[in-house]
Amino acid sequence: MSDIEYLPPKNSRLRHPEKARNKPNPSIQKPEWIKVKAPTSTAYTLTRDLMREKNLNTVCEEAACPNIGECWSKRHATVMILGDICTRACAFCNVATGKPGVVDLMEPENLATSVATIGMAHVVITSVDRDDLTDGGASQFARCIKLIRERSPKTTIEILTPDFRNKPDALEIVTRSGPDVFNHNLETVPRLYPTIRPGARYSHSLKNLADVKKMNPNIFTKSGIMLGLGEEQNEILKVMDDLRAANVDFLTIGQYLAPTTRHAAVHRFVTPKEFDELKHIGESKGFLLVASTPLTRSSYHADADFAKLQIAREKEVSLMSA
Repeated sequence: MSDIEYLPPKNSRLRHPEKARNKPNPSIQKPEWIKVKAPTSTAYTLTRDLMREKNLNTVCEEAACPNIGECWSKRHATVMILGDICTRACAFCNVATGKPGVVDLMEPENLATSVATIGMAHVVITSVDRDDLTDGGASQFARCIKLIRERSPKTTIEILTPDFRNKPDALEIVTRSGPDVFNHNLETVPRLYPTIRPGARYSHSLKNLADVKKMNPNIFTKSGIMLGLGEEQNEILKVMDDLRAANVDFLTIGQYLAPTTRHAAVHRFVTPKEFDELKHIGESKGFLLVASTPLTRSSYHADADFAKLQIAREKEVSLMSA
């Protein structure tokens, strides 16, 4: 085992590093269950090299995901479109913040080619926040989906979008493009938004999820939260209720890990038992699927989880028609 909760980040720039909150508590030690294996496989190297060759960014690297070794070894990568500079400065995120560059018009083509070359059964597409664009980057998502459908018609597509706040019609553009899964993370409980996710609004993110389901009930909707930021149990359960009221199908719950000392500090490490208990609570509330472990991330095991969602929906439909 190698203690590589976070690989050396490609970027560690923050727009306002002086605003870093909550100095790390030296008494809080990383538990054994957070450790993961270092990436060494041939498939990992091939996936990494293809991303470089096609000039594609991945959230796996930019956000310093602890599961990169496992996922890339299975040739599963979450591609981050619209560049690697975000217009937001969330306290938990390791993606660089600043003034983004121009949109790469070849990006959809390069992504579709990579998906076909790797032979992905399921692809996850995410992006930085692009508040500088009139549609927040929605049309780039749509172009990516269109070309992947043309090149790899059997590949299922999951998108993990920003909130498109103050971007009229953006949500309709991405929904109309027909992803199989629409994912937008709430990230944390509403009380912590001012410090953890200051550029976003909890109610707006919830509305996005509800609106997608209204526009196309066949699209699976998905959202995720991180634990260890100072949230309380009753707040977690309230988030679950809010998501179910928005008809969200799939909930992911994982442990927050601070990328650097300049980011929000970890308040505590939640035990695997607690994660398991939350999984059962979520299932009892009616989610089709709940992934809840310390290392769970939005795109972790996304391909296998999509298959589980399909089975769960089939069972739900069968029960309703019985």
